[in-house]
Amino acid sequence: MPTPQNADSMLEADSELLAGCRSGSLPAFERLYSVHGARMKSIALNLLGNVADAEDAVQEAFIKIYRGIGGFKGRSAFYTWIYRILVNACHDMRRKRQRRQEQPELDIDPAGLNFPAPCPVDHPLRLTLEKHLARLNPRSRTVFLLFEVEGFKHREISQILKIPEGTSKNLLFEAKRELQRLLWQSRTAQRPDAL
Repeated sequence: MPTPQNADSMLEADSELLAGCRSGSLPAFERLYSVHGARMKSIALNLLGNVADAEDAVQEAFIKIYRGIGGFKGRSAFYTWIYRILVNACHDMRRKRQRRQEQPELDIDPAGLNFPAPCPVDHPLRLTLEKHLARLNPRSRTVFLLFEVEGFKHREISQILKIPEGTSKNLLFEAKRELQRLLWQSRTAQRPDAL
């Protein structure tokens, strides 16, 4: 995350990227991808839980950015506009996945649409958290991931998701409370004396 000293230089760099992208400069779009691509992939993977879907969502976001750059009005920071497009692409991808699961005639194996199989080195707590995160309300999960995992501030999240800053804080509180409840239930269910 930018420190107060380099936040101005980041905004200046974003304005240069914006100008280059608006002019249709391919190097500007390549630079945009090199600056934001890794974080966008991380956000998409956290929201979708599937590498292939995450890559598709990032690709779709960049296509939408390319097509819509002329319509960017500058009411928010350029980078929050980019991440808003990405989050919307992830939500679209999730809706498409749900529609595919609802259509049995397509012969899709629902197991192939879930999180990838855990690696043997995956820590049990991390796996438990991922399982419980998947059970959260999508809005709360998105705010939790953007704040706790990706390090965005509530002001930035409010711009990305187009919600009031107070709503972002409330959704984070709800997500943490629900995670705590789910973890407690999981823990008590695993204890032998709970029977």
